[in-house]
Amino acid sequence: MRLDNSMIQSDFHMHTEFSTDSSVSVRTMLDASVERGLKTVCITDHLDVDYPPDEELGDAPFLFDLERYFSELTALREEYSGKLDVRIGVELGLQPHLGKTCGELAGKYPFDFVIGSLHLIHGMDPYYGTIFEGRTDAEVYREAFRETIRCLENISSFDVLGHLDYVVRYGRCQAQEYSYREFADEIDEILKMLVSAGKGLEMNMAGIKYGLGFTNPHPEVLRRYRELGGEIVTVGADAHQPEHTAYAFEKAGDILKSCGFRYYTEFDRRRPVFLPIP
Repeated sequence: MRLDNSMIQSDFHMHTEFSTDSSVSVRTMLDASVERGLKTVCITDHLDVDYPPDEELGDAPFLFDLERYFSELTALREEYSGKLDVRIGVELGLQPHLGKTCGELAGKYPFDFVIGSLHLIHGMDPYYGTIFEGRTDAEVYREAFRETIRCLENISSFDVLGHLDYVVRYGRCQAQEYSYREFADEIDEILKMLVSAGKGLEMNMAGIKYGLGFTNPHPEVLRRYRELGGEIVTVGADAHQPEHTAYAFEKAGDILKSCGFRYYTEFDRRRPVFLPIP
């Protein structure tokens, strides 16, 4: 489905071959974005310092050459000028001990946008399922939110918190043991910390792709962020393949409106730009 002027046309979460979990060229993702009718995209490849070594992923997964990244993306930004506005971002993996490292990385390079995302809980990625062994989904979810709080206490060098309830994608029963109300104490603390620090929240459409039936975070969490005074919300498909660019974006505007938002956000040189929801 090609997006039209009644839909959000800005995808601020997208991966390419610079991310260990994608093999798709930047050009291929940009061409797919043009075909989908997007006007603005931000490439946000994974940079996860201290991600554990893996037999398939290698000794230092989710790290890449930032100099080459900026060189290639800057050239492509100029090439696509006039048909697609290309921004250069990064998705930093948050862990409580990485405050200084994340600060140095985010400050050293001229990113347009920095997503801060929790992918590891005590060094374990929920994607692989190991952390759920011998524990209920709810126990792991609560620990993920508490780990997010610890990250926010130690790291401030990002613009928007990515896919807040990412962990729910990989639970044995996904959302059966998850709701905003069940984890309101932890989630409210996270949201209050974001609002107090002037940080945004991402609406990640991949939750729909992963079979949850809702975005990450759940619309109830987005609504609560707005109730607490949060205004900065970006929209991203979290695409790792060209067919997933702007995934479910035809639903994005209505979801945001139902949560009380009148604007969504892009970032340019780390500054939020507010645009009315079509």
